Formats: sequence, structure tokens, C-alpha cells
Amino acid sequence: MNRTLKYGMVGGGPDAFIGDAHRKAISIDNSADLVAGCFSRTLEKTKAQGEALRISSDRCYASYREMAEKEDAREDGIDFVVVVTPNSTHYEVCKAFLEAGIHVACDKPLVTESRQAEELKAIADEKGLLFMVTYTYMGHVTSKFIRDMIAKGEIGMIRTVMAEYPQGWLYNEHDNGGKQGSWRCDPAQSGKVNCLGDLGTHVENAVAAMTGLKVKRVLAKMDVVVPGRVLDDNDQILVEYENGATGVNWTSQFAIGCDNSLRVRIYGSKGTILWFQERCEEVTLIREDGISRIIRRGNGAVTPQAAKYGRLPAGHTEGWLESMGNLYDSYAECVRAKKEGTFSLEMIDYPTIEEGIAGLKYVEACINSNEKGNVWVEV
Repeated sequence: MNRTLKYGMVGGGPDAFIGDAHRKAISIDNSADLVAGCFSRTLEKTKAQGEALRISSDRCYASYREMAEKEDAREDGIDFVVVVTPNSTHYEVCKAFLEAGIHVACDKPLVTESRQAEELKAIADEKGLLFMVTYTYMGHVTSKFIRDMIAKGEIGMIRTVMAEYPQGWLYNEHDNGGKQGSWRCDPAQSGKVNCLGDLGTHVENAVAAMTGLKVKRVLAKMDVVVPGRVLDDNDQILVEYENGATGVNWTSQFAIGCDNSLRVRIYGSKGTILWFQERCEEVTLIREDGISRIIRRGNGAVTPQAAKYGRLPAGHTEGWLESMGNLYDSYAECVRAKKEGTFSLEMIDYPTIEEGIAGLKYVEACINSNEKGNVWVEV
């Protein structure tokens, strides 16, 4: 059997940052070949992008619906689709491909409402399809290593978690951040939230993936600070987890000096773990004696389950694209196993649709809390 997978993409047209990033991430391990696409709202732009990507013109489609139908009908049709369009379109696009029997990988946030996500999950479950939500940072070797350490009780019972994701790129009231920022600031394309959906879902997922904690309730203060904006650009969330642990999540888009500053601090009964995305090659572990130990990717202290995703020796920096590539590495392995009849749930090591749903329920609870005057709301 030919083990080379084929994929298509919806979105990711000319000058689109995230679509290009997904393509590069998939190419790192040659996880799949891009053979089809509906890259833009206009066929002209789609065909231009297709030509640039060396895709046959007959597999450059005018609409995602046409793409889903025709790829499903082809004997050599795509094995999965990557959806990298604005948030408001995710639901309809993903639904079309799931109904066509095609596996889906979708950028986060999954959709704009949890009920839509639940419907997509029901379709995927009924048809036995795989669905990945690309929370990129959980592909880092170090984030997987933290997950393994906590699961083994390295820092004891978790007592509190401080997590933040500030950026500064949308600080200017006279600049909406170009193409990438404009749709995020537009309720018609982004949904009810901007900062919390774009950054806050990453924070929620990072804490959940690393610690295994599930959010019980939240108290949210969601602010619109930069003049002229209509959606949140600064969010401060108090969190209580099901095991009794507490947390504080902060996200911002006007924090001048912050680039992509996802940071997680996990405090347990026997120690502390510190992780900073911009220094993703290392984890700081502090035990009860107060001695700080920095563990770097590429060395023997990293668990084999996490270390297997490393590509280069220690000191040869791996980063954001490699992290996304790790997600696709696991996802492609699972899609391939589905084709060959060897798939098992234990193979999954990527963010699933369940994690996408959890992020949406977190966002909805925060909105509810904020609208009620910053009160505690069950998730």
C-alpha cells in the first residue's frame, strides 16, 4: 500500500501567514503531499496560489463544497483537509468535509459556538473520522515532557497555575494589524471574542494538556481597551479546577514589548515547573529544596515519549514550525493507520476535537461571567 498521504487546504491563499505555516509544518517530515485546494474566495486567486504550489488546475476549486464533493468522488482523493480560514467559516467548511467522509485538521479556535463543535464531533464519531485542532504549542518536546513529569507525580498535587499569553501587535488604535489583525477584530469573522478566542484558547489548552486539570468554573473580566475596537483585547480570568486547584489566566494584544509570550507556571505540593514558549527548548524544574534545574530538549533527562519528537541534537534550536510539525506527524500516522486498519486510540498524540470543545466552553463561560458583572460561572 502507498503510505504517502494526500491532503487539501481550505484558506491559506496569497499572503496568508497561517496557511503557509501549516504547509511548511507538514513538509518537515513529508507527512503528506498537498494536491488540492480552495485557497481564496475567488477562483482566480485560488488558481494563482495553486500554480505557485504546483497543484493541478483541475484540483483548484471555486468553493469548499465543490472541493469536498469532487475529492470524495476521486479514486485518488485527499486523505484529509486542513482548514485555515477565519473562525466564522470553520463550522460549515469542516462539516462539508466530514459529511464527505474526509478527515479534518482545523486551526483554533475550532468554531465560534460549542454547540457547533458538538455537532461536528457527532458527525466525526459516526463516520469514524479523525479531527485535529492545531493548538501548536502542545507539539513542543518540552510541553510533552512537562505532561509526562506531572503525570508521574514529579511535583505532587497541583495547587495553582499562573498562565499568560500577552502580545503587543495590536496596541495602535490607528492600525488593526493588517490582513491578519483585521478579521480578528471583526465580529462577523471572529465571533463574539477576539483576544480570548485567539490567545485565551491556547492558554486553556496549554494548562489542560500539561496538567490534566479540567476547569470547573471561571470569573472573567474581559476588556476592550484600544480606542475603536469592539472585541476584547485584554482578558483576566480567575479559574477554579475540578481538583480544587486555582489559577489565573491573562491574555492581551496591546502589551508592548511582548511578541508571542505564552508562559505557564505550575505550582505543586512537591515542586514547581516553569515554561516559556519563547524559550521552548527548556523547562525549569524546582524541587522542595529550592534548587532550580533547567532541562533542555535534546538531553537524556527528557522522557522517551517526548524526546521522540526531537529532530536535532541539543543546541540545534527547534521551534514553532517544528512544534506544529509534531502535531501533524502524529495526526498523519493516525490517518495512515486508519487507511491500513491498524489504528488504535492510544496512537493519538495531538489535540483532538474534544480539546477544541473544551476551549469553546471555557470561552463561553468567560463571556457569560463578564456579561453578568464578573461573577463565578460554571463551565
